Amino acid sequence: MKIILAGAGIKRGDMSMAAYEAVKNSDKAFLRTALSDTGRWIKEVFPDIEPLDYIYEKSRNFDTLSKNLAKTVLDAAKTSDVVYVVDGSPFCDRSCAEILKKRKDAVVFDGVSKGESFISFLPELAGAGFAALSAYDLSGKIGFTPCVIYDADNAFIAGKVKILLSDEFGDEAEIYKIHAGKVEKIKVYEADRGDEFDYSTAFIVPKTELTRKKRFRFDDLIDILDILRSENGCPWDKAQTKESVRKDLIEETYELVDAIEKGDDDAICEEAGDVILQAAFQCVFGKERLAFTPIDVISGICSKLISRHTHVFGDDVAKDAASALSLWADNKQKEKGMKTGADYLYSVPSCFPALIRAEKVGNRARKYNMDFAGANDALSKLVEEINEAKRELESGDKRKLEEECGDILFAATSFIRLCGVENELALKASTEKFLKRFKKAEELAIKDGKNLKELSAEEVNGYYDAAKKD
Repeated sequence: MKIILAGAGIKRGDMSMAAYEAVKNSDKAFLRTALSDTGRWIKEVFPDIEPLDYIYEKSRNFDTLSKNLAKTVLDAAKTSDVVYVVDGSPFCDRSCAEILKKRKDAVVFDGVSKGESFISFLPELAGAGFAALSAYDLSGKIGFTPCVIYDADNAFIAGKVKILLSDEFGDEAEIYKIHAGKVEKIKVYEADRGDEFDYSTAFIVPKTELTRKKRFRFDDLIDILDILRSENGCPWDKAQTKESVRKDLIEETYELVDAIEKGDDDAICEEAGDVILQAAFQCVFGKERLAFTPIDVISGICSKLISRHTHVFGDDVAKDAASALSLWADNKQKEKGMKTGADYLYSVPSCFPALIRAEKVGNRARKYNMDFAGANDALSKLVEEINEAKRELESGDKRKLEEECGDILFAATSFIRLCGVENELALKASTEKFLKRFKKAEELAIKDGKNLKELSAEEVNGYYDAAKKD
């Protein structure tokens, strides 16, 4: 059966003649709410229209309200033609959006949006683009300013608005509260104060200049970099290229790792931002050479997370972390068109640190059964490689010795990997342990009035052994 979505506008008489006739001649008509000024007028004109205010009461939360409203309309449309009347415009109403998802054939008679009515209270914003959202439909970030948030009809809803705005713009950000036709400038933290809340209440978040913002989004970061690289921007930022900042990316990544290992949350927050800055630089470089945009980058990683997690977003099953990782690898090979095991192994970047690359190549080779049977097997190979290196050391052939030393390291990484230990972490821990023992050994020598550089190997070993016991 047919569904008509009708906008009642924002005041008496705003409803179009087409919408009016549709309600008048309907088999079944619903009114989203009869508690607003417009809703009360519609109920007076059409006494038989059914208000859906009761659905507000039975909905578990605001996220399900729109779906419950839409379900009521869709269910009724199974047996009769239905007209659904909402305040403002159907295109600004989330319940109407839910209906249009299921019934793309629904007819829409638009009305004056609530956003337009409230934005008119601030002449300086007239004619500018703006976002308009019902306080009942808020979820996540607002994202665009100026923004009108209407339907703030009680303190609880206003509190929800306050929390969202505080997170995005900060407690001290200035906004406008509109109530009963009066405009008041307030701080975000004041949004739910007082008792002046009804269907005439709305908040307007004005557009904020970058230099006055306290809270930022990824889009702001891109905008800042664009300014810095503009004609009147920063000489250093303008001079950078995708190649010139490679070293910075590596350094910032190591600094983030260091902060993580120290468990310093403040440093993690700061260093994570520095790493994101390096990624943002690459987004800007890509945009400038028309290769890709920041949206392409974000879309790419989001699409990858969905397509690689087929055990979450698809029909595959992963019982543990290992099987989930294996599925990720299989999906990656399919996406990248890797037809052979060699394709898969060669895809490990050659710029990786040698230890990490060796471990990763070994793990990938294991998927193709080219690996040691276990840690003991790898240990035997390590002993074999050490013996071969001894022979080359005695022969004096430096080239062959270098090759055998590489084989020792590769066998060692395989042994450590098959022991279930991460090579990088194990070597890092061992290096830290040596540094601490060296420091202690030197302190013991100094205490005896000696200098390590002037001692024999036997004496140095003695102090080192003593440091190990400490």
